[in-house]
Amino acid sequence: MIGFVRVATFALSLFAMPVAAQQAAPAAPVPAAQPVPTLPRVAFETSVGRFVIEADVVHAPISAGNFLRYVDGKRLDGVSFYRAVKIGEHFGFVQFGPDGDAKRILPPIKHEPTTQTGIKHTDFTVSTARFAPGSARGEFTISVGDQPSFDADPSKPGDNLGYAAFGHVVEGQDTILKVFDAPVSPTATLRGAFKGEVPVTKVTILTARRVK
Repeated sequence: MIGFVRVATFALSLFAMPVAAQQAAPAAPVPAAQPVPTLPRVAFETSVGRFVIEADVVHAPISAGNFLRYVDGKRLDGVSFYRAVKIGEHFGFVQFGPDGDAKRILPPIKHEPTTQTGIKHTDFTVSTARFAPGSARGEFTISVGDQPSFDADPSKPGDNLGYAAFGHVVEGQDTILKVFDAPVSPTATLRGAFKGEVPVTKVTILTARRVK
């Protein structure tokens, strides 16, 4: 009988060993969290103040990269905000860029719709203006208030692709509002377009430089 107890005890100990070994095994290492990429920022010094744009090179690499090429080539130094569309109180947009100056303009870029990038035209979103998809160059739009009509929408007629959003004004929103709220001429146009949207006194961009 004693021998049977010893055998039974030994057998039970064999079954218990894997469990004990499993409990003693070290825990698997937790994967390190991926670092959040630092997005480039560009500081604009203008005739009415400073503002900063953060360019999302992760989600909109083509559009953001194009914007940074204009900045790095100093092609935005001396350009102006030539258009201000005020539909309502804190609702509309402003535009700036070379405005047809051939010496400043780079080749057109492939269009990145908001359905691809996930960047919507919310308040102070920056996007690239265009005519046909793939014609965008260096004219940039800043939304004042949410502008869902600039987003891609396959349910709408036309090309459905909207503007290519690529960043946001993260500092100096008050400067953008100065541009937006400034008086516009009721009669002036630019090459026959934008009647009622041309500022009486254009705000000049003095410099545009990456923030180190």
